[in-house]
Amino acid sequence: MKSSTRDQVEGTFHEVKGALKQAAGKLTDNPKLKAEGAVEKITGKVQEKVGQVKKVFGK
Repeated sequence: MKSSTRDQVEGTFHEVKGALKQAAGKLTDNPKLKAEGAVEKITGKVQEKVGQVKKVFGK
C-alpha cells in the first residue's frame, strides 16, 4: 500500500476512534476520555490531510 493511501486510511481510523472516545466520554461523564477523543480525532484529520498532500505530490 502506498504511503499516501496508508496515511489516509490510518487518519480515518483515528478520526472514528476519536469520535467513539468522545461519545463514550459524554455518556460516562468522563472529561478526560472526551478530551482524549477530541485530540485523537484532530490527529486523524491531520494524518488524513498529510496523505492527501502526499498523493498530490506523488510520494
